[in-house]
Amino acid sequence: MKNKELIRVGFVQNKPIFGNIHENLDRVEKLLDGHDADLFVFPELFATGYQFKDMAESRSLAEHIPGGTITNALIALAQKTHTYFIAGLSEIEADQVYNSSVIVGPEGYIGKYRKIHLFDTEKVCFQVGNLPLKIYDIAGAKVGVMICFDWRFPEMARTLALMGADLIAHPSNLVLPHCPQAMITRCLENRIFAVTADRAGIENRTESLKFIGQSQIVDPDGNILVRASETEEEVQVVNINLEKAREKFLTPHNHIFNDRREDLYRS
Repeated sequence: MKNKELIRVGFVQNKPIFGNIHENLDRVEKLLDGHDADLFVFPELFATGYQFKDMAESRSLAEHIPGGTITNALIALAQKTHTYFIAGLSEIEADQVYNSSVIVGPEGYIGKYRKIHLFDTEKVCFQVGNLPLKIYDIAGAKVGVMICFDWRFPEMARTLALMGADLIAHPSNLVLPHCPQAMITRCLENRIFAVTADRAGIENRTESLKFIGQSQIVDPDGNILVRASETEEEVQVVNINLEKAREKFLTPHNHIFNDRREDLYRS
């Protein structure tokens, strides 16, 4: 495990073809060719496509974590490139299907997160996530994971930050316009980095869904370090200094966590 304050993080913004797992995996590997980072974040459901019709269909493209096709492909790529990956996929366990993210690295499988805030028709395609939130040590960074619509609930990012996250990895399939700007606020609220990896393109399976792209990396001061286009496949990488996320004082007298008035935050 690397132990450093300066790391390279990136995202992949792709246009998956629904149901074509192997083709989508091959495409992402080609997109990554020539790009180097300590950690890459991929979109939600990056290798299956998003617009499942029902639970039976999401189950048909789901896999066990670890042990499944997508997870094994990511581990092989991580070992080949000496890189960490956080990526979204459909997970099955005991006939239950979850919208999940897997965390892998050169050492193999590391962990997983199951989406806890399901958006719209996801509620008929997946079970609600049931795993406790966790922080992962990745390339010297403390990394928390959330998926897409989790952004809409400030408690999510705050909890991960209070658990010690320097950075939130945020695989997404965004169709609402608000997330890119809202993630600036999440970073400001918690003084953390966030890597939102969105997809682009359109799916027309049950209704027309246009994904907004605009994958981005935001720093603890709310600066957009890089933002992708709305329509194209892209890979972007930036250098970040983790110390920036570990400094929680805004002034010598104001600490964003210590100044909270939890005694009065009661509804």
